[in-house]
Amino acid sequence: MGITDKIEAFILELMKQENDEWLTIQRNELADIFGCVPSQINYVISTRFSPDRGYTVISRRGGGGCIKIKHTEPSGEVTETEAVNEIKRMMSGGIINEREAALMKAAVTDEVLRTAENSGTLRTSILNGMKAVFGSGAH
Repeated sequence: MGITDKIEAFILELMKQENDEWLTIQRNELADIFGCVPSQINYVISTRFSPDRGYTVISRRGGGGCIKIKHTEPSGEVTETEAVNEIKRMMSGGIINEREAALMKAAVTDEVLRTAENSGTLRTSILNGMKAVFGSGAH
């Protein structure tokens, strides 16, 4: 596992443990933990915690570089790519396993939903329904 993957896994674990809506971390402290430069933390945040992956990030420069990260729930019309990214996030966060992820991906593909009138809205409902089951521990 490369440093980028390790930093992502660390942040995801912190988010799982955090009771607050926002996870607040210091860029410099995180860089010290992983023995890397703060720009490496910026790279992980910008590539692994982007809006298209379902995250909102507020980043402040100076004073150690405060970063706030929040996972946002899909609403409205979700594309296949957005749904797959959300499923990947659930898998990397340990919420679901590979088999469950494969089943979820199969249910939200454009191919499966091609005949639905509002496939994006339907995909959102399907994804949120599956997330509710896995989030409740009912699996």
